[in-house]
Amino acid sequence: MKYLMWLLNAALFFVLFAFALNNQDMVTLNLFFGTRWQAPMVVVVLLAMLIGVFLGVVAMVPLWLRAKKARRRSGSGPATTAFGGDTTLLPSDPIERRHGL
Repeated sequence: MKYLMWLLNAALFFVLFAFALNNQDMVTLNLFFGTRWQAPMVVVVLLAMLIGVFLGVVAMVPLWLRAKKARRRSGSGPATTAFGGDTTLLPSDPIERRHGL
């Protein structure tokens, strides 16, 4: 399993590296008020991805803080859900004995 993850990470690295090598052409971004910015396409794509990740994290922070505050206020640990239900996956006796197995 450890080697499978290593191979998957290596394959992902080489795919992204090949993408970067194939997209070195300069692109011009036409910004507001006639401002222009020239950069390699791979830099523009990477910057757009980073801005998207940052905005996603900023949008989620209030929800995370609200959930953390609710957990702290209810005094329950991570074993309960927001609906107050039990999150255990297995019943107390997972083996059904009436079938003889």
